[in-house]
Amino acid sequence: MASAEENEIIKTLYQHQFGFFMSKIMFTACELGVFDLLLESKELLSSAVIAERLGTSHIGMQRLLEACVVLKLLRMERKDNEGLFGNTDLANLCLAKSSPRTQYNFMKFLSDIVYPGSQYLIDAIREGKNQIQSVYAIASNDPFEYVYSTEERLQRFSSAMGDAWSLHGQELLSAFDLSCFQVVCDVGGGNGALAKEYISLYPKATVTIFDLPKVVEGAKKKSVSSEECRISFHGGGGVMVLETVINEDRTGPLVGHIRSIMMMLLCDGKERTQSEFNALLNAAGFKEIQSKKRNNYGAIWGRK
Repeated sequence: MASAEENEIIKTLYQHQFGFFMSKIMFTACELGVFDLLLESKELLSSAVIAERLGTSHIGMQRLLEACVVLKLLRMERKDNEGLFGNTDLANLCLAKSSPRTQYNFMKFLSDIVYPGSQYLIDAIREGKNQIQSVYAIASNDPFEYVYSTEERLQRFSSAMGDAWSLHGQELLSAFDLSCFQVVCDVGGGNGALAKEYISLYPKATVTIFDLPKVVEGAKKKSVSSEECRISFHGGGGVMVLETVINEDRTGPLVGHIRSIMMMLLCDGKERTQSEFNALLNAAGFKEIQSKKRNNYGAIWGRK
């Protein structure tokens, strides 16, 4: 009979073995609209009602809902021997499309691009280089050639990045007092999601979004109003890097190593330790460097 220690080891193994499937369960419930339906209904619903309204089989929906309960994405109450389902706070905050801090677009990007691309991870490890050509089925080694090839792909990528900043932006930007900087340049600012977070913290500031012309044009049309951000170009002596920071002994955090592997797979980037970021900033002439860690990211501030 297995000892308590062995049982814990086996439990951890099981979680890792099926971790990818747990993610796919969440992605599937998001895409089918489960969390949106439950948020809008304002009441607990049975699996039969949810299946009917979303146009799925009852048996399939019931199994999906029960798995989401175990994953703490949904809650369930039993009434007259029937399970009734509702959203958890996590689902209302992050999984319903209508939430101001929804992560739907980011998870759609993970599900459609990163998840299928992970099948090439073993090749990336063996070769020590990205697998862009295989993942995107293109001849170029530039992932943004694929991302920017159609307006639909560009908008999908911009929306995904916007979701991430809606969740983490204010926490990171408030790591330092930036009130003395009234004119800010957001390099690679995409659809302006981070710029909006900055404006909400510092209402008197203006933010320049600096990105590729087609990205900026799309942002001006669909995401950034003139009241929220005036598009202009300015020089400056400060830079703020918002990235996952690897521990100096490289023992974590897990999210940093996952992102580093993901970037090796899909582009030529990587996550770095604080000392590696310091070296980059020093090489670029930034001497006054400060850093603070937050939940999933670090905020690194450099000034010339």
